Amino acid sequence: MRNLALNYAARCPRCALPPRWCICAGEQKIASTVSVDLLTHKREVFRSSSSGNLIKRIFSNSRQHVWHNDQSPLPSNVLRPAHEVWILHPHGEPLPSTANPASTQVILLDGSWSEVRSIAHSVGSWGRLIQLPMHGPSRFWLRAKQDNERYSTAEALLFLLDVLGLQQERDVLRVQFELHVYAHLRARGKPALAEQFLEESVLPHTLPKFLGELRNNQTAPTNSTCNRIDSP
Repeated sequence: MRNLALNYAARCPRCALPPRWCICAGEQKIASTVSVDLLTHKREVFRSSSSGNLIKRIFSNSRQHVWHNDQSPLPSNVLRPAHEVWILHPHGEPLPSTANPASTQVILLDGSWSEVRSIAHSVGSWGRLIQLPMHGPSRFWLRAKQDNERYSTAEALLFLLDVLGLQQERDVLRVQFELHVYAHLRARGKPALAEQFLEESVLPHTLPKFLGELRNNQTAPTNSTCNRIDSP
């Protein structure tokens, strides 16, 4: 049986990647006017590939609430005063034609599709279910193949930032999301698939130096490298 304690110890405590593929040194924070709250299923919290955990790390105006089926977060602990609440869901109403990002609270449902359906059923009355104009193939190559309604949590936020006109925040999140996917593909021992992913990635143009160091480094970095969690 795999030694779970050793397996956990072999991963960066922040990005959850093995030290050889730690991406903390390439991390960039996002300061945004949009308030983001993640309702993360308890099992998703411990999935190293979780893009919701990525949002929690880099999106400064975000909070993560762990969802237990038998003990869900109280609305009073999630909802922000004086904010219009949007719950992103593929079967929601169309995006409002006007929106003020500074007074909008976005709730992202984070987990597998069966887990998300369960959460959505419980929190539908907390705010407006909003459907985003999402299109194109998913870039989340770490889970089962996505279809036209199945994007990762980070991709849902990317679409939202785009339609709200928050281009700078969108561009930074895209870089961080693609770095997250690439490093996890390499950590899974899939170099060919990782290189294929780079063919349509922004990484070679936006993080060429860090990407080169990540690809060429043949030894695991020291713990001090993994703990560089405040890199710009």
